[in-house]
Amino acid sequence: MPVEKRAKFSQLKKLYIAASVIGFSLILAVLLACGLYIKALKKFKEEHLHSWTRRVSSLNSCSTPRSCPFSGPPTRSSTNSCLSPDFLVSIKYSLCNYSMEELKRATKDFSQDAKISSNIYRGVTDKGEVMIKQMKFEGTRRVIDVHSKINHVNVVKLHGVCYGEDDFSWSYLVFELPSSGSLRDSLSASSAALHWLRRTQIAFDIATGLHYLHHSVVPAYTHLNISSKKVFLTSTWRAKISVFEQECESSTSLHGTGATKEDIFGFGVVLLELVSGREAVDGELLSESMRFLRGGCNEGGCFDQLRKFVDPCLKDDYPLAEALCLAVLAGSCVEDDPLHRPSMDDVLKVLARMV
Repeated sequence: MPVEKRAKFSQLKKLYIAASVIGFSLILAVLLACGLYIKALKKFKEEHLHSWTRRVSSLNSCSTPRSCPFSGPPTRSSTNSCLSPDFLVSIKYSLCNYSMEELKRATKDFSQDAKISSNIYRGVTDKGEVMIKQMKFEGTRRVIDVHSKINHVNVVKLHGVCYGEDDFSWSYLVFELPSSGSLRDSLSASSAALHWLRRTQIAFDIATGLHYLHHSVVPAYTHLNISSKKVFLTSTWRAKISVFEQECESSTSLHGTGATKEDIFGFGVVLLELVSGREAVDGELLSESMRFLRGGCNEGGCFDQLRKFVDPCLKDDYPLAEALCLAVLAGSCVEDDPLHRPSMDDVLKVLARMV
């Protein structure tokens, strides 16, 4: 019996040793496999990063800097400028690169008949009717920077660019031109087409566009120059905000809330013009509206003043309660204290009930 027990113990000992060796070998195999996997993954990432770097470099090389001679004729879809690679990568659309000859043909050599304002011309290109804005290079860069982050139905689209020969020459930006022209022109024409429902829809469209700039663009932007001349109307009388001024800034650089409240004030002035049909010149319309809204008029007399204030082109064909609501909303937007002005969220909630 002792001999048999010793034999069994010896067999068990050998079995334990064999199992230990096998287990240790398996652990080594797993560790080796993990090491090889990590090494392969690292190599893949390095190759992927190298490939991406080459693509970015290729994109940058497609853009000929202003300070360098042209390596060949520019293509219509190139973005020919001295902009940083990071900026170029951020642009998610392709700008047409117009030549000066093309713009001269489009505007009949920048004739007086094509002039919309001091530095904006009407023209016709392969994109249809366009607005061509003349500005310095640095302003051009700022506007392109803003439009590289914008894509909204209520914002006028940027189609292309024509750079000057150097940083001190004029450059030109080419924008879409909605077919019904500016809101100011339509109001001044006393057109019956701008009936009440269209005016409330226009107000809602403008507010939606500003809300998009304030809350959906990263970083958030403020327009800083909103007016009835900067709002354009499509063939179906929908509004688009023009963002082609270099004054448009990042809200973060202008202390956010204060900057957006400036846009609220400008929107309030546009609302007053939509209700009255008159242009806000030298604060006259603004001061008159404030007297009307805060004059302490008695019942009945208040509505009489409202009827006198509303655009006579509407011929009393509008809901009196809605007209009063828009006038009161406009009054709150043009409060002297920016903190007393509503947010664009609040404005949209009011206007959404009318459209």
